[in-house]
Amino acid sequence: MESKDARRTVSRIKTGSFERRLSLTKAGLFAGTRFATHYATTLFSSREKRAEKHSKMLSAQARFLVEELGKLKGSVVKIGQVMALYGEHFLPVEVTEALHTLEDQTTALEWDAIKSVLEFELGEARLKELVIDPEPLGAASLGQVHRARRISDGKEICLKIQYPGVADAVDSDLDSVAQILRLARLVSMGKDFDEWLEEVRQMMHREVDYRLEAETTRRFRTMLQDDDRYIVPEVLIEYSTAHVMATSFEPGVSVSSDIVAELSASRRNHLAQGALELFLKELFIWKEIQTDPNFGNYRIRLAESEDEQDRIVLLDFGAVQRYPDAFLDPVCDMIYASYIRDLPRVVAGGIRLGFMQAHWPEKVLNEFGAVCMAVLEPMASEEVTIPDFALNAQGAYRWKHSDLPTRIAKRAALSAINRYFRIPPKEFVFLNRKLVGVYTFVSVLDAEFNGRNILLPYLERFRKLD
Repeated sequence: MESKDARRTVSRIKTGSFERRLSLTKAGLFAGTRFATHYATTLFSSREKRAEKHSKMLSAQARFLVEELGKLKGSVVKIGQVMALYGEHFLPVEVTEALHTLEDQTTALEWDAIKSVLEFELGEARLKELVIDPEPLGAASLGQVHRARRISDGKEICLKIQYPGVADAVDSDLDSVAQILRLARLVSMGKDFDEWLEEVRQMMHREVDYRLEAETTRRFRTMLQDDDRYIVPEVLIEYSTAHVMATSFEPGVSVSSDIVAELSASRRNHLAQGALELFLKELFIWKEIQTDPNFGNYRIRLAESEDEQDRIVLLDFGAVQRYPDAFLDPVCDMIYASYIRDLPRVVAGGIRLGFMQAHWPEKVLNEFGAVCMAVLEPMASEEVTIPDFALNAQGAYRWKHSDLPTRIAKRAALSAINRYFRIPPKEFVFLNRKLVGVYTFVSVLDAEFNGRNILLPYLERFRKLD
């Protein structure tokens, strides 16, 4: 969420389905008219000129639509952000680039409006138990956070308060955004897009379901209660409802702050290893993953003495997604196969997941498998050859300086994979985003360590099966 520096407020957020649909439909029709005009004026241009003008037109269309989406705030903004993060396989690059500029609204809802929500959700008796700071700690597209103190014992509390009407507007907003993309000719329709859209719909409903988030937060707190590397806030049920979630206030500093960057290498490595292991626990054991790796969802609690360790504060469990064995088992098996360098097994996993088809050329299948194995480079076995620049003098992996994502993307682009590669399963779109987020988290910490010893315990059950 946006910081406390954002002082501007509004008295209400438009969430009425009619006025929102009207605004979006008008914007989509206008954009569609612009597209038709563009098509008519480029009809007799050369292929190169048409491609150049088409790209410029898409960028202009996308920027225009982003401006319109931003005006409506609420779930529309969140939907746009989700599409920016996870839509690379379905939307033109010009559209995702424009959607990335759709920043969380820094405008907060006025205190009187927020107080009315709290009075309706909690009742006056409960509210009298708290002293609430009317200045929000942060404001986002779906709601805002206020700090509070319980009068009886002085306990510091965070109140996450959802904007009125946001939950009810999710379906109509998502349908309207999809319609606007269609009217503006910004997306190719098809079964894959429709399935992905439904996945976004489910994700949005989870985001606005504060009871579900409270339950998930409590479950993760229980699962991590004996691991002092992590802090999960305590949920205060007596102040929580479907649209308000109360947790203990957990102070910390940003992952990307200067104070974290100035920590010793061993302390930064400790934090990074904790982030990697948390992801592996989610993937291999719990089979439910926090799919939103936004740095705003994490804080670092710095150790106050030599007897303590720095800890990762986990703040947001609204985007936790549970995955079925039918999807995760092949994914985990591919990781194991990549570690033991079993190329045919990696390829077989890709076929099981629907990435590839068995009848594709063997060269394409093997190159795909090789790219998958390359992703495991930071956790690879000692037998794997790693570029010298990706290792420090002690042989530890340099996550930030390895340039691994760029190298993998370049390798895939230069191969024949792209001509055959299918849109990945909708589940993998979100899982891949989390994987990139973990890599970025470790890279921002400028950590240098080999991840194989962290990975190996999670592969043990596959060794036993072999």
